[in-house]
Formats: sequence, structure tokens, C-alpha cells
Amino acid sequence: MPSVHARRWLLSAAYTDSKMWEAREKDPQNLAVLANTMDRTYDRNLPVSSLIMSRFVDNISSREEIDQAEYYLYKFRHSPNCWYLRDWTIHGWIRQCLKHGARDKALHTLKNKIQYGIFPDDFTFNLLMDSFIKDADFKSACSVVEEVMLQEAFDLPSTQILSLYALGSYLATRPQLAVSEERALGASLLICGQKQDNTIGLSAQLLGNAFLGKVENLKGIHAVFKGMPLFWGRGYLGRALAIMERVAAASSDVKLSKDTLGYVNDLLHDLPLTSESDSSGEESGGEEDKKENTVDEDDQAEAAKLPEYVKKFKELSSQLESQGKVESTSFQDLVTALAQQNLAAAETPDLEQYESRVQAWEAEKRQLIQREKEMREKAEQEKQERLAAMAAAQQV
Repeated sequence: MPSVHARRWLLSAAYTDSKMWEAREKDPQNLAVLANTMDRTYDRNLPVSSLIMSRFVDNISSREEIDQAEYYLYKFRHSPNCWYLRDWTIHGWIRQCLKHGARDKALHTLKNKIQYGIFPDDFTFNLLMDSFIKDADFKSACSVVEEVMLQEAFDLPSTQILSLYALGSYLATRPQLAVSEERALGASLLICGQKQDNTIGLSAQLLGNAFLGKVENLKGIHAVFKGMPLFWGRGYLGRALAIMERVAAASSDVKLSKDTLGYVNDLLHDLPLTSESDSSGEESGGEEDKKENTVDEDDQAEAAKLPEYVKKFKELSSQLESQGKVESTSFQDLVTALAQQNLAAAETPDLEQYESRVQAWEAEKRQLIQREKEMREKAEQEKQERLAAMAAAQQV
């Protein structure tokens, strides 16, 4: 099983170690008091400060308190101060969930980020993704990859490697996928694959385009790019074939993996020769979804190209085979080798950047604490002045 070996070479203990995070200056707080303060503030229709939310998350000490923090994250997100949830609070929330056995809460708040304001940085994404991978929960790991894709956060080589490993390991199980899941996987494979100009990257782009092409064939182009950072032009199956043509014409030793080509072949043969988008098996979520998922004449014209695409796929597959450009190693084994060879080196700059980021967070937090202190002192001074003025008026 890949998961048995994965523990040896996925993110190192140094990467996932919380010592640097735990070494920050402590600010012990009573959660009951903080909760009461927030409740009274919200009852008076006043904004809760980001510092109070930060203190609450920092002082979580049990699984039960994770549930309380989730409630207040939701309240904060729906308050006037919603834009001021601090990056270190988001990072701390994910770390607390991992620490207290609440990965399900971390993933829930991540997938419902609009409701909770959880938009992690790349390092935080890596920690959560790695946690799922090490337990061989590749479906949940791919859910994290989907969120990375939606935030277009594949900048770090480490994030690319972990994402490709999660995607490859999940696809190796040959899961039964709903159309919406094929869309998410397709977009993740395509966008992450574009960061790697090699056999792995091009194989991922091929399969990603094929998944999206299947969704386009069944549901129309609007169902593909709605809410996704994707190109809105029709012809995703055509783009998949263009990847094959590019590899066939390349002078380098780049190839396409055999099992990826097999996956694309199966996707093409799963599609009906005539569009059946109105009976694809997924219920619509309302009139707006029905309108946006309507297949128009241009979509039907694209779907009618399927026989042509199937024929061209067969021709290109034969051409790649004859050129020796079909990689016999599976996509999963390719991404496993990539992780084994490159992940350790990719960690070093991440850790350096993380150390700098934590220091910057601490400096910003100190400034906020100082500002909070000054505002309290000013408020107390104004209060005393008012009381003095009232006392003087009574004497008069």
C-alpha cells in the first residue's frame, strides 16, 4: 500500500512540528470570559475585534472547544469586522483542529470558507493536506487540493507535489465519481499540472481536460467554468487531444503515462454519442442552476464532435505508442517518485518563509495589542472626564 511508505517521505517532522508556532508569546485567556464578552458585544450590535477572535482560537485546549470556536468564527464572519480575521488566526485554527483530532472541522470550515472566512496560506494548506495523505484518506486530501485550486494557490513546489500525489493516489483507487466531482478533479489536475512542464504535468493536464470535457459534453460549458478559475471557451476534449499532439511533436523525451491515456479512453467511451444533458442523473439546485446548466446550440455542436474526438484519440494514441512516448510507469508511481526525489528540497524555502511569516504575524499582533491598550486608556480617560464634568455640573 502506498500509504505505508508515504509516512517515510511526505512532509518531514521538521515541517509539521509545531514548536516554532507554540514558542510564540503566550496570552492566556479564559474562554468562558471571552465567549461572554463576544456575546454581549454582538447583543449590543457592536463589532468584535479580531484580537478577541485570535485569543479565543489560540487558547483552545480540547475537542469540545473546537466546536465553540467554530460557532464564533461563523459569528465573526457575519459581523461588520468580517474582513479582519487575521491570517495567523486561520493558521492557528487549522493547527488546533489537527492537534485536537478535529480535521473534519478544519475541512468543513475550509469547504464553507465563505461562511467562516477560512482562506489559508499555502503552508497551512500543506499541513492539512499532508495530514490526510499520511492516513491514506486521499478523498479528503483531494478536497483540500480542490480548495487550493479555487484559490489558485499552487505557487509552492511543495504544494504542487503534495497535490499531484493526492490526486494520483485517489485516482488509482478508480473511485465512482459524480459529474461535480469529475469537474473538481479535472480543474485541479489541469491547473496544478500546468505548473509542471514534464511527463507528470502533461499527463495531469491531459486527464484534467478530459474530465472537464466530459462535464462540458454532458452539461454544457457554463457548468464547467461556473465558480471555477477556468477558461470559458468551449472544446475541453479538443484541448486534451492538443496535449497529445504537443507530446507527439515534442523533440524532448516527455511522454504521457499509459494509465492516464487509458483513463481518457474510458471517459470518452462513457460519453453518449448524442448529448443526454437533460438526464445526466444530477438534480438541479433551482431555477438559476437550471438556467445556467441549459445546453445551448453551441454546446450541442461541440458535443456532436465526440465521434471525431474518439477517432482522433485512437490515432494519436497509436502515434505516441509508435514513437515510444507512452510511459509505462503509472501516474501514481510517477508522482510518488516525484515526491520522494523533490519534496525534501522543496521544504527548506517553505520553512524559511514560514519562520519569517510567524515573526511578521507576531509583530503585527503586538501593534494591535498596543493600539487596543491605547484605545482602552483613551476611553477610560474620556469616561473620567465625563464623570468629572457631571460632578462639577451637579455642584453648580
